Amino acid sequence: MLGTILLIILVVLLIAAIPTWPYSTGWGYGPSGFLGLLLVVLLILVLMGRI
Repeated sequence: MLGTILLIILVVLLIAAIPTWPYSTGWGYGPSGFLGLLLVVLLILVLMGRI
């Protein structure tokens, strides 16, 4: 249950971190790349049954 909630929160944060606004064009792929990495790690932990 906790893993599903964390996965949903990370997916929402990943979508929100995409640099589409004018002030965030200088950010590059940093925020979405970091959140994508967290998403992959969490997905691996969920699949392994650790969470």
